[in-house]
Amino acid sequence: MASLDTQVSDPQAATDPQHEPQPHQRAGLLSLSLAAIGVVYGDIGTSPLYAFREAMHAAGASHGGVQREDVLGVLSLIVWALVLIVTVKYVLILLRADNEGEGGTLSLLALAQRAMGRPDFGVLVLGMIGAALFYGDAAITPAISVLSALEGLKLVTTGVEPYIVPMAIVIIFLLFLVQNRGTEAVARFFGPITLVWFLVMAAGGIHWMVQAPEVLASLNPVHALNFVLHNGSLGVIVLGSVFLAVTGAEALYADMGHFGRKPIQVAWLFVAFPSLLLTYFGQGALVLKNPAAMENPFYLLFPAWATLPVVLLATMATIIASQAVITGAYSLTQQAVQLRMLPRMKIRHTSDEHQGQIYMPGVNRWLMIAVLVLVVLFGSSSKLASAYGISVTGTMVVTALLAMVVAHKHWKMPMWLAVGMMLPFLAMDLTFLGANLVKIEDGGWVPLCIAGAVFMTMASWMRGTAIVTIKDREAELPLDTLLAQIAKSESIATVPGTAVFLTSNPDLTPVAMLHSLKHFKSLHEQNVILTIRTAEVPRIPEADRVKIEDINDRFRRVEMTYGYAEEPDVPRGLLQCRRQGWKFDIMATSFILSRRRIRISTRSRMPGWQGKLYIALSRNAAGASDYFRIPAGRVVEIGAQTNI
Repeated sequence: MASLDTQVSDPQAATDPQHEPQPHQRAGLLSLSLAAIGVVYGDIGTSPLYAFREAMHAAGASHGGVQREDVLGVLSLIVWALVLIVTVKYVLILLRADNEGEGGTLSLLALAQRAMGRPDFGVLVLGMIGAALFYGDAAITPAISVLSALEGLKLVTTGVEPYIVPMAIVIIFLLFLVQNRGTEAVARFFGPITLVWFLVMAAGGIHWMVQAPEVLASLNPVHALNFVLHNGSLGVIVLGSVFLAVTGAEALYADMGHFGRKPIQVAWLFVAFPSLLLTYFGQGALVLKNPAAMENPFYLLFPAWATLPVVLLATMATIIASQAVITGAYSLTQQAVQLRMLPRMKIRHTSDEHQGQIYMPGVNRWLMIAVLVLVVLFGSSSKLASAYGISVTGTMVVTALLAMVVAHKHWKMPMWLAVGMMLPFLAMDLTFLGANLVKIEDGGWVPLCIAGAVFMTMASWMRGTAIVTIKDREAELPLDTLLAQIAKSESIATVPGTAVFLTSNPDLTPVAMLHSLKHFKSLHEQNVILTIRTAEVPRIPEADRVKIEDINDRFRRVEMTYGYAEEPDVPRGLLQCRRQGWKFDIMATSFILSRRRIRISTRSRMPGWQGKLYIALSRNAAGASDYFRIPAGRVVEIGAQTNI
């Protein structure tokens, strides 16, 4: 298993010319940073389309009247949310909490569990909540992003309004339709397009900022504090809208495995962060100069002739932001399946070069339905903004709590220091969460319902799997006992070739083997008890993939270990056995699996609805042969029934 020790920099690196970055290394950093601009910052980069507008509307601003202190207060809240939550919490702190280079809620969960040295129910539940909330965010982001971009067409022509929702539906449908072709070809354009988007936003912001430089006073956090303290409950409501400016920050951490820490930091500090600040300053200056611009302060940053090109560019930027969330849902689901939190699902690799580029038809279908329903149900970005924020703030709360565990257990910080470091950020996250919870009736129930459904699905699957495992252990025979019985028996025939039996416990006799002996009274010449395990690290080196234990001249145990970010491939794993001296012919090998039928018993340990849900999930799970990439022509399935 790969070590998690943090690499210590070489003290000679600062003085030895051999350690200075070479031109190709610098080019690699720049190219990765450009790619990160498109994938990582696509979501937060589209927030200026609606964040400032919704925050000002929540503060009571209208087309006819805008208060200077309200503008400075809202701008100050946005600025310091970007500084403290995105820059300090994520860019400077959480990007260091990587699990073998991988980030995200489930990676942090696996790292925390491994650092504690034992499974912890509280940590597991936190990870499940964080993962479930992500799906709510994944459903809302494409809907609000595409709608907000297309709404700019109303400034070009007033007759387009009835067609905005139909156009959004068509764009979203096409976006999900092309997912099965893979994102590699499209991803090449993500970075350059989003870079142009950031530069255009910054240019529009600078144009108005120089005309009302007083907006720079919002850099003083006193304006933010005064706004919240002097406006009572209204200040809390505005905080919920201000948080729209940092939605997408979780992508910083979740996409770390694709780009690495430095490219993400460079892209934020030198492109995304300054461009966002300039854009928000420009919107604030614009409404101070022209209160009527509150109708759409983003698109009115630009002259009339540029509106249509900016709308087209914004539409491309929102599609990119949606693509990043969709692929993130695939990756998160794959990790959840590997960590046994969800049933096996069909996974298709869309790139021969990049392992992380996958397509999951089931996730794609359900996510598309959820996004289209939200577009039709809400119909505008302003209405949908009320539903946005709860899932993101909830995920951030979970991240802060898990980071405390990692800092204490993995980084070996004293408890007081680990808690003290993350407590201010946890307090901010809880404040934003509370501000968003007041919008439950206006649409905040949507992400909570989605997250609740996902959480119950995970909980039901894990509970049902645990009960089935206990049932198996009660019914199965210790392997050593069976081998002793076989050695004494003379009635068991020998079949040429090799049989591979999959089992979760190598010390017990696989159910398929017991049924095979019961019905066929025979065994193959060579028999392999194969166990596939998932490690709490994202990837396992090929050299550590396989362990072989010879039991006797006819039986051996084989254990394959995969990281939670990897897809198991049994035939490829068995090829590793050749390097360890075990020669076999895969064309003379049979993989004998048990196809389980589950029924609810009268004394079930699960409530009726949960048992039915578990059975439905089990029936629709991808078959073991497909999931483990076992050639269909070499598979023999034997039926078994289990009562839960």
